[in-house]
Amino acid sequence: MATTDTMQAAVLDSPNLPFRVGPIARPKPGTGQVLIRIKASGVTPLDTKIYAGQAAHARHPLPGILGMNVAGVVEAIGDGVTGFRHGDEIYGMTGGVGGLQGSLAQYAAVDADLLAAKPVNLTVREAASLPLNVITAWEGLIDRAKVRSGQSVLIHGGAGGVGRIAVQIARANGAEVFATGSANDKTYIEQLGAVFIDYKQTPASDYVAQHTAGRGFDVVYDTVGGSVLDASFNTVAQFGHVVSALGWGTHSLAPLSFRAATYSGVFTLLPILTGKGRAHHGEILREATKMVESGKIETRIDPRRFTLDTILDAYQALKDGTAAGRLVIDIPG
Repeated sequence: MATTDTMQAAVLDSPNLPFRVGPIARPKPGTGQVLIRIKASGVTPLDTKIYAGQAAHARHPLPGILGMNVAGVVEAIGDGVTGFRHGDEIYGMTGGVGGLQGSLAQYAAVDADLLAAKPVNLTVREAASLPLNVITAWEGLIDRAKVRSGQSVLIHGGAGGVGRIAVQIARANGAEVFATGSANDKTYIEQLGAVFIDYKQTPASDYVAQHTAGRGFDVVYDTVGGSVLDASFNTVAQFGHVVSALGWGTHSLAPLSFRAATYSGVFTLLPILTGKGRAHHGEILREATKMVESGKIETRIDPRRFTLDTILDAYQALKDGTAAGRLVIDIPG
């Protein structure tokens, strides 16, 4: 049983072990921090990789508490924090990597710069599904590619977590949006307002010819990596821009160079890991809140309910590909 000095948390002692759920010391907010009463923890693919010991770039020491996405209520405020008050509903990507406590616990003391007010038209479960995807999509399309009205934008993996948000951000900025996916994704991608491209049935040269008269797309956002990034270099227009959230391999830049096109990589974790640039994450989420509240961004969550005791069931659902939207862990009061 948790007291005012303790909290319930799911601690991972070593990769691939069951989580150890029980009381641990409750944190206190330091200077520049907010103590969050956590209500929901959004599951990300990176959480499952850290759990399996397969994410060296995340550098999260164990024993530790996982969970990158969070939504909840401000419980207490540390010195120097002026943007939040007790009782505010907030969301953010605040830890679970780099040695920072994650969201699979009842409370977390987090950097206030990483937080924003929760959209009023979303539940805490819905809000907890958004931060990583929104920040990644925004950094690629707005910060790197400077997407704008009149451009043609191709999103690879348009039904995925980042892809679906990228489609909506690009459309909100006036772009004509195309998105790749499998046949099962067609209806959903079209509901988001993008032109669907079946990547399994249509070669890149064919859809470039069909949708751009061979010119190529002004902006290409790769959310898949590997061979898809190579294909992106062959589908971008002259003087266009390719962005990738998974550009970790070795690739030939020749197709890009011959088009005088440019490339940017997105590494969303960098402010978390280094402490530099965290305020921009909060800025992005504040803009996302406006877009959600105005109906320009919507999210989709799986209806199944998970708790600290059934985290591994959620991870397995993500691994199996059975999730009908983002998966969320409910945190007990």
